[in-house]
Amino acid sequence: MDGVSFCVRPGEIVGLLGPNGAGKTTTINMVMGVLEPDSGFIAVEGSFLSTQRSNALSRMNFAAGYAPLPGNLTVYQNLRVFSLLYSVAHPRNRIDALLEQFDLRKFRHVKCGTLSSGEQTRVSLAKALLNHPPLLLLDEPTASLDPATARRIRLEIRSYVDESRAGVLWTSHNMHEVAEVCNRVLFLSRGRILLEGDPKTLPALHGKKNLEDLFVAVALEPLSIEQVSQ
Repeated sequence: MDGVSFCVRPGEIVGLLGPNGAGKTTTINMVMGVLEPDSGFIAVEGSFLSTQRSNALSRMNFAAGYAPLPGNLTVYQNLRVFSLLYSVAHPRNRIDALLEQFDLRKFRHVKCGTLSSGEQTRVSLAKALLNHPPLLLLDEPTASLDPATARRIRLEIRSYVDESRAGVLWTSHNMHEVAEVCNRVLFLSRGRILLEGDPKTLPALHGKKNLEDLFVAVALEPLSIEQVSQ
């Protein structure tokens, strides 16, 4: 990463976009404290990850399509374990509410490893909302999901943001999804932020018809895009 600097405001969904290898997952891993940046800082609601790690981590949560929960535990057992890790108040009530919200009650005592990819994604999102996080990190949360399930997931996340005023950092390769849910997008290229703006107006500013065309241009011609943006 090279001088990446941005913020996610309360009630805002920020899309972190770019081709494979641009640095999206690396950025999320640094925000979560999995990787330590060589310089700079990361702060969540005023808590610095470098010096107030527990406070910062307690204010965020994470879900990804490629990171299912332990398959040998049931849905309830997984949520119970994570409720303890996050010191969730009244965990049984919170788990029951999330099982209802994500239509998972019938899978309460089913091992996660036997669930479909869409069902596992819903469990991961339930886990990600356990602690009412002010910052939600989503790394391709709807990858490999059918359109109906993906739409439902987007609606659930949008509803959570509207109700809680949480901020969301969302990576995706689905530009139609990004245009639908994100308030702002950041385009990464080779570890740097190349472009930033409203996903509905940014393409036209760079002579592109839609966000997907802009994505392709960033992936194939980042230098020409950078020159135009300057």
